[in-house]
Amino acid sequence: MPDQKGALKGTPLPAKATKLVVGAAGRISAADALNALNQLVSTARESIHIHETESTKREKLQTYRETEVARIKASEKALRHYFDLVFEERRETHKRLFDGLNQTLESGDVAAMQTVVGGIVELARTSPLAMIGNLGELRSAMDDPNTVFEF
Repeated sequence: MPDQKGALKGTPLPAKATKLVVGAAGRISAADALNALNQLVSTARESIHIHETESTKREKLQTYRETEVARIKASEKALRHYFDLVFEERRETHKRLFDGLNQTLESGDVAAMQTVVGGIVELARTSPLAMIGNLGELRSAMDDPNTVFEF
């Protein structure tokens, strides 16, 4: 018996009615019986065809969903890897700049201090994503299956 949880709900369409001619003795003619059988077979075929068509649509949607989820996960993995590398590099750069600032403060070298502070400000103004460019272009590139990303 089919699973009733996924049963469709709605109003059934009215049957295509044809008048049966009942003879004087209350019998249906062989032609009318054959016509009824043909309608039954035709309706069953149509129902099977609709079911197959809708099943195919569901399978295509499921495949599309799985493909998009896989693309999102791959993009996430690449972006996480990128951020890990960039922030690791930036962490080391921050450390060196602030160590340099401490050294210039201790030595009293004002020119060197200005240079180091300029480097800190420049680093603070840049974002890891600023190097990528326009995020709209990035999204378009991600939508294009032929785009190759190099890190």
